[in-house]
Amino acid sequence: MDPHRERPNTIPWPPILFFGALASAALLDRLVPLPMPWTGAAASVVGLVLMLAGSGLMLWAFASFRQARTTVLPHLRSDALITTGPFRRSRNPIYLAEAIILAGLALHYGALWYALAIPPFVMAVTRLAIMREEAHLLARFGDAWRTYADSVRRWL
Repeated sequence: MDPHRERPNTIPWPPILFFGALASAALLDRLVPLPMPWTGAAASVVGLVLMLAGSGLMLWAFASFRQARTTVLPHLRSDALITTGPFRRSRNPIYLAEAIILAGLALHYGALWYALAIPPFVMAVTRLAIMREEAHLLARFGDAWRTYADSVRRWL
C-alpha cells in the first residue's frame, strides 16, 4: 500500500514554516535591522496592498476547501481534488499567499529580512509539504490529479 494514500505528512509543516519565517524575520529585524532599498509611503502602501491580496487569496482558498468539504490541514487526508477557485491558476494558492504576505511585510515595514525569508520558505514548503502533498494527491486521485497537475502550475 502506498504510504502517501492515507495522509501526505505526519507534521503540519506549512503553518510551522510560515510562522517560523515570520518570527525569524521579525527577530532578525530587531537584532540586525536591514532596511529595504525601497522605502517610503508608496512602498508602505504597496506592502499593505500585497498583504491584503495575500490574505484575500488565502481566504478564497480556505473557502474552496470548505466548499469541497475536505480538510485544509496539510497533514491530513484529502477527500477531494480541488480544481476550482484559486486552484484554477495555482496548485498551492495558500503557500503562494503566504509568500505574498511576506513580500508585503517587507515593503510595508521596510524590513529586508521578510523578503529574504521568502526563498527559504518556498524551498522548505516545497520539499517538506508540496512534494508530499502531490504524492498523496496522485495516490488518492490518480489520473484526475495528473491531468490537473499537467494543466496548472505549482506556484504561478
